[in-house]
Amino acid sequence: MSPTATVQRPSNVSDALARGRLGVPSVIFFVLSAAAPLTVVAGVVTTGYAVTGVTGMPLAFLVVGAVLALFSVGYVAMARRVENAGAFYAYVSRGLGRPAGVGAAWIAMMSYNALQVGLYGAIGAAASPVLQRLFDVDPAWWVVALAAWAMVAVLGLLRVDVNGMVLAVLLVAEIVVILVFDLGQLSHPAGGSASFAALSPDNLFVPGAGALLVIAATGFVGFESAVVFSEESKDPKRTVPRATYLSVAVIAGIYALSSWTMTVATGPDQVSAQAGEQSVDLIFNLAGAHLGDTAVAIGQALFMTSLLAAMISFHNTTARYIFALGRERVLPEAFGRTSPRTGSPRVASLAQSVLGLLVILLYATNGWDPVRQLFYYTGVGGGFGVLLLIATTSIAVMAYFARTRVEESLWRRLVAPGLATVALVAIIIVALDNFAVLLGVAPDSPLRWAVPAAFPVVALLGLHWALVLRGRRPDAYARIGMGAESAAMLVTPDPAGEQAPVGAGSQR
Repeated sequence: MSPTATVQRPSNVSDALARGRLGVPSVIFFVLSAAAPLTVVAGVVTTGYAVTGVTGMPLAFLVVGAVLALFSVGYVAMARRVENAGAFYAYVSRGLGRPAGVGAAWIAMMSYNALQVGLYGAIGAAASPVLQRLFDVDPAWWVVALAAWAMVAVLGLLRVDVNGMVLAVLLVAEIVVILVFDLGQLSHPAGGSASFAALSPDNLFVPGAGALLVIAATGFVGFESAVVFSEESKDPKRTVPRATYLSVAVIAGIYALSSWTMTVATGPDQVSAQAGEQSVDLIFNLAGAHLGDTAVAIGQALFMTSLLAAMISFHNTTARYIFALGRERVLPEAFGRTSPRTGSPRVASLAQSVLGLLVILLYATNGWDPVRQLFYYTGVGGGFGVLLLIATTSIAVMAYFARTRVEESLWRRLVAPGLATVALVAIIIVALDNFAVLLGVAPDSPLRWAVPAAFPVVALLGLHWALVLRGRRPDAYARIGMGAESAAMLVTPDPAGEQAPVGAGSQR
């Protein structure tokens, strides 16, 4: 390629996502659906109480919410300047260099794919009581999983705003039921009066509280995905920041309230024991005792649709990551193709659907436990991967502002992301120390180190691939992290002899 050359724009590859279709509410629906509020309240909260024996879950959610709000300050400040469906991948590329960006992209693909396909393992168990009640049938888990897979696969090929409307209906019903359950628990306190003991700060300074923070952090996975839809938002510079901040606030508020009302209904001294005995059924058993069987039936139905909504949201997020990498030729060019009719990332969405189908068939054929070995293990692993990405992106935000020297307040470019980085690294260290507890395996289990070790290995493979691109395909290397600009940008040599896009800064 000559020192100054124009890269031709393929008509059906780059800059082809449907623009201007998502406002703040639609983006929030995608974000909150990925967070899966009812799934977290019924599953993550009860697991946290049962595993740790600590009653500080409400405060843990508020602390993690505050840390993620700090992270969001720099995150959305950079989002105003970088619109890219690749989100973490693009930000790390712009801040820490292209090789680090591709390493982050590999982790993102592994993490989001794990989170998305893992949900197929839980949908069968969630649907069982609903189908038993309505039709007196109890099909095999993989039958339900295949039905959910087909629905997600079809929606993934439709317009993004159609997906948003489906999520809106499911999510609003889900949140209403959570709040009704909370009111039922508050109106029937154990011992006759509501206890505020779970809100005491002392609960975060006891053994096991560190694991509680990690478990709480997994409940927020998905909040960061507002940026993934920036290219399809009506006004990204306003939509993404508002959706991100509102999502963190709503998630933290709902989770803190629900985890506290659970201690009110059971008694703070009994919540861990009851969570250990009843697991996911705890919230529904409390609803049955306080609100009647109809409330239980509605809650169980919405628990199932909560998982379905999370599948749809994660499918869309993952497909857009794959699309972004295809558009920039980090993955094969075909993945960057979109549907000319709907603007959806068609090939990337189909690839995601094929992976989900293969995983379902693999687990069904081998008779593996879909809940523990698919949903739980991949959920913990995927959540940890996203946590690593958030911490890395926080560092990348500071590096980006230091490198570009664009006008931005000290608070947004350094102080807030710096504080968030310190807190996030501390949570990661605690997670590594408690990984056996998080997985529910023995301390000497190979999974205790194999799962977290997979992420640096994958990151190194991504970094190596970036270096291969730099040597063999410098035109593709120059596109990394550039988003829609990558298809029509000018390419010029940088001082080190590498080709770099005009306006991209001094990435390496």
